[in-house]
Amino acid sequence: MQAIFFLVALALQQEQALPASSNVSGSEYPAVDADRRVTFRLKAPNALRVEVRCRGSLWGGKPVPLAKASDGTWSVTTEPAEPGFFYYEFIIDGVPVNDPGSRTFPGWAREMSGLEVPDRSVDFYDVKPVPHGEVRVRTYFSKTTETTRQALVYTPPDYDRDPARRYPVLYLQHGSGESERSWTQQGRANYILDNLIAEGKAEEMIVVMEQGYATKAGAPPAPGARGNEGFEALVVSDLVPMIDAVYRTIPKSESRAIAGLSMGGGQAVRIGLGHPQLFGSVGSLSGGAAAARAEGAAPLLSKMQLVWIGCGRQDAGYERARDAHRDLEKAGVAHCWFETDGGHEWQVWRKSLHDLAPRLFRNK
Repeated sequence: MQAIFFLVALALQQEQALPASSNVSGSEYPAVDADRRVTFRLKAPNALRVEVRCRGSLWGGKPVPLAKASDGTWSVTTEPAEPGFFYYEFIIDGVPVNDPGSRTFPGWAREMSGLEVPDRSVDFYDVKPVPHGEVRVRTYFSKTTETTRQALVYTPPDYDRDPARRYPVLYLQHGSGESERSWTQQGRANYILDNLIAEGKAEEMIVVMEQGYATKAGAPPAPGARGNEGFEALVVSDLVPMIDAVYRTIPKSESRAIAGLSMGGGQAVRIGLGHPQLFGSVGSLSGGAAAARAEGAAPLLSKMQLVWIGCGRQDAGYERARDAHRDLEKAGVAHCWFETDGGHEWQVWRKSLHDLAPRLFRNK
């Protein structure tokens, strides 16, 4: 009988929904159960209608209605979610608002609530008992924009232990509407690098993450501009020289790489190809692969130490990325092609970085 009670208790414990790791401290909701069903809850006694909407493809990209209880609490338990990180918002009587139970993350051009759905099939981005690097804030003045800016800089675990050692550098860019904080907050890039380095699978490297938006000082807005038209000049004239002056880098093209996701992937390919004296490797994660198909790109790419292109199979841009890969194959350009299940989302980009990082700064 005791064994039966134990098994029942264990089953209930396994089915119990736990607070998402993306919640603010002390918040019970959103909660995710063992089947990845998500329970949202919000106290809004005067509201007439409350919905929850995840940005992207989760639950079809459509708002999910919540039901109201007699105490004014609204709640819903969804269908199972795909694992990974997702932006979401409540819609209260037609007005989108953030969830007070969630931390906010830079995404979709504003701070948004975020939902972390555990993936029990992988652990490469978990915090493990291994030596950890540091994520440092570097404030600097940009002559390109005539403004003070800040970059986040990951230094590997041994950076401060050996003051004579120098390191290669990966410049890693976010996507549209995100910020320099995205790769560490949503992408968990620092933990991915910590784990790879501890396993001996990746070279120790510095990783630089800057906001991909920059406008040249005094320049009039260009038609259709996204506010990032000055970013290339900023990287070349301000960011790379500053990083080389402040950190113990190896200031050679073969020891510099530039990669990014979505908008950042396009920036990486364009900047990398345009400045081969600075960058020896380029990576496009779910974006910007079309730049690799441009006339005259193949000879430039063939001289790179590493060319990496990847995309999720359910991404709207998958066929364009795959076509770029096939074009490079036909042109005889050595490169890496990576695909995985998933759409235009952080779980794909986490897996992409996990594949890209071990290939960097190795012999071609």
